[in-house]
Amino acid sequence: MDFGISKLKQATLREKMQRLGIREQDLQEKFVRSSGRGGQNVNKTSTCVYLKHIPTGIEVKCQQERYQGLNRFLARRILANKIETLILGKLSEERKRIAKIRKQKRRRSKRAKEKMLRFKKERAEKKIMRSFRPKIDE
Repeated sequence: MDFGISKLKQATLREKMQRLGIREQDLQEKFVRSSGRGGQNVNKTSTCVYLKHIPTGIEVKCQQERYQGLNRFLARRILANKIETLILGKLSEERKRIAKIRKQKRRRSKRAKEKMLRFKKERAEKKIMRSFRPKIDE
């Protein structure tokens, strides 16, 4: 299957699909007319790709690019990521990304906050000392 992209990306996707147990026979693929930007190409051709994984019932619709081949690749990649999230749960990339964001947004511990404030105060004092220049009497 050729999507019009590099062989390495295709091989990576194929390997990921095999690892997750996704077979091409289990996919129902439809092509729909896209909407939105893209001009005459989008309006005349069916570039939007609809994929359904029959065993899990997961559906994906992709119209990110103007070309059907590229949208077919992207739809399969999105589907594989969704199935990976479903199967692996906590260990999946999506969960890791969400956990990282949550960790970044949580409140600092009292000790870390005190340390940060102490550093800010020292820096402010340095700046104040730089701006202070004694007047010389003539």
